[in-house]
Amino acid sequence: MKIEMQNISKSFGSNKVLEGIDLLIKSGEVHALMGENGAGKSTLMNILTGLFPASGGEIVIDGKQKRFSNPQAAEVFGISFIHQEMNTWPDLTVLENLFLGREIKNKFGILDNKAMRKKAAYAFEQLGVTIDLDAVIGKLSVGQQQMVEIAKSFLSDLKILIMDEPTAALTERETERLFKVIEGLKASGVGIVYISHRMEEIFKITDCVTVMRDGLVIDTKKTSETNVDELVRKMVGREISDYYPEKTAQIGDVVFEVENLSGERFKDVSFQVKSGEILAFAGLMGAGRTEVMRAIFGIDKLQSGVIKINGQVKSINSPADAIHQGIGFLTENRKEEGLVLDFSIRENITLPSNYDFVKRGIFDEKTSLEFVERLSERLKVKATDVNQTVGSLSGGNQQKVVLAKWIGIAPKVLILDEPTRGVDVGAKREIYQLINELAERGVPIIMVSSDLPEVLGVSDRIAVMHEGKIAGILDKSEASQEKIMQLATVN
Repeated sequence: MKIEMQNISKSFGSNKVLEGIDLLIKSGEVHALMGENGAGKSTLMNILTGLFPASGGEIVIDGKQKRFSNPQAAEVFGISFIHQEMNTWPDLTVLENLFLGREIKNKFGILDNKAMRKKAAYAFEQLGVTIDLDAVIGKLSVGQQQMVEIAKSFLSDLKILIMDEPTAALTERETERLFKVIEGLKASGVGIVYISHRMEEIFKITDCVTVMRDGLVIDTKKTSETNVDELVRKMVGREISDYYPEKTAQIGDVVFEVENLSGERFKDVSFQVKSGEILAFAGLMGAGRTEVMRAIFGIDKLQSGVIKINGQVKSINSPADAIHQGIGFLTENRKEEGLVLDFSIRENITLPSNYDFVKRGIFDEKTSLEFVERLSERLKVKATDVNQTVGSLSGGNQQKVVLAKWIGIAPKVLILDEPTRGVDVGAKREIYQLINELAERGVPIIMVSSDLPEVLGVSDRIAVMHEGKIAGILDKSEASQEKIMQLATVN
């Protein structure tokens, strides 16, 4: 199959997001699509698959003009789009999610569960993963949910597969398995559009790369004929000489500490964080990193243990308690837990600090607006204004809004769970700079990350978890990817 997107343009009202885009997608080729958040990558793919109509231009497939009325029509044709944000129904089972809208029925019109289970088992076998088909999908980890999304594409006659940040929530082992699947699909003639901000992945598995910026195609060339510096320069329109800004914060006394924390998926976890210090948590998916942070913030129940801030024991039984004690928590899943997508940027940023703007029983609109505009400008949130709904922003800008929300409470301690997941290289550096600035103000920061270069590039110390326990804590000066992985995988 050969898809030619010719002179594609798209506007939302007066906001022009794509202009004169040409893109060629071919069978048996892995084509990287790169650009900063908001460059128009996902919008272009949504036009291809029929979610949005183009404002101009045409789509030609194997020499014939084609336009899909909706994503389901594109899937039937053999074009599948795995989105960055999971498109799942959390209260349904894995099997129900896989076959929602594509149920298999017998000749009597009754659901053929046996046939669906067989087909689902085959899809997971191709991915090399084992997931209980009867499990409620909302109870699975983010990584497992992503694998379910990927498995959906194996249920139809696949010709073109579009993947938007597919490895953002996967472990290293899951990622390697996915790359093998991609190689197999490529060998069988499937064309793949691979949207990712992870440079090492682009150079490992793609054949060619198209860079987009501000709704325009900047360049397309073979991956073997470019390099990281050139791609970054074309993505952001400027040089980024250092990906991880130098950390200058002075580390002081212990501000935050936990002793012998135990919960459903972790046991006897103890650590300290000092003022101005960034303590990273590394480990494989399911090691218990996120679960520890959720318990500290009062989302999940602690079975035992002590939490101290400035030497004083704190009782935290809910997120409201945590916020009251000055703890901010940027969650791993921004879409479901970090944001109210139907609310505006302004409403989201002020959610945990609304009470601070009440004077004599009256909400101070002017002060609130100035506060939000100042934070939005500082974090470089790309939007028409602060009244724009968060659901209409790109993933990277949504992440900045969540970060602004917690910076706004002037936290005593800040927990960041995968803070740059699905964020482009330019926005990543801005987030790292903000983290450094918070550290310089003396804020102790706990960062959970599956990106080992990020862990090594940003943190002062690294706590490595393995099967619900801290396997070791490394100083940055002695840490390496090999040492981290050894602690993360060996008892």
